[in-house]
Amino acid sequence: MKHFAVVQHSYSEFLGIIESQLEKRDIGFSYFRVFLSQELPSSALTFDALFLLGGPMSPLETEKYPWLEQELQTISAFRKANRPVIGLGLGALLLAQYEGAELSLEPFHNVYFTTAHATEAGRDDPLAQAVDGRQVIVWSTGSAKLPAHIQPLVVDDDGRWIAFRSEDGGAMALLFRPEMKPGLIEDILMEEDRETPDNIGELLTQARELWPEMQKTTDQVLVALVRELSLMSERRKPRVFALNVAPADKS
Repeated sequence: MKHFAVVQHSYSEFLGIIESQLEKRDIGFSYFRVFLSQELPSSALTFDALFLLGGPMSPLETEKYPWLEQELQTISAFRKANRPVIGLGLGALLLAQYEGAELSLEPFHNVYFTTAHATEAGRDDPLAQAVDGRQVIVWSTGSAKLPAHIQPLVVDDDGRWIAFRSEDGGAMALLFRPEMKPGLIEDILMEEDRETPDNIGELLTQARELWPEMQKTTDQVLVALVRELSLMSERRKPRVFALNVAPADKS
């Protein structure tokens, strides 16, 4: 059975509507809740892919969240093991940082609905074509200026990147959030000590209005990710050996 590692950064932000899509495809997943001091995956070889979820922090806040630096090591381990890596929101910024992007804390609440636009680099890309012309929600803390060797696949209405693929093709970063749903936004709003955008009420209203369309977009995004990153292909994992104890000699 295929099995994904999922790094979770806050109570509210989990796989959301992606969970049911993975379950339909007979894909298992394990959450690693670093915000509760849980350890990150000890080995990339025991999983078929890595998901890095959104969160309320920036990759630059390593003094407050020291496990952010460890996540970069986890990304490196999965990449070296040829395991696909998918980053959403904060996860996308971590992947951008891994690729050498210049990070900024501004805007701190980088949250808005926009129309997705496939770029020339995304002309033949399944993910870019899946979201081209569709409304998506971007949600991250801060932003990233991509290095010259990384061309965005999808940009927003103002031409800012919201999706890219690594040069070797093994990782996808989505600054927009396909897992997001109105209930998840409500959970973020209720999360204790969580800083939220001033217009979060408007965002929630818009999410409710766009909910049927958002579900279709998520379906198409996951189909594209499965196709691009071969997520349905089970990677070779280390064998588990049973220790057979020899019976005692009764002679």
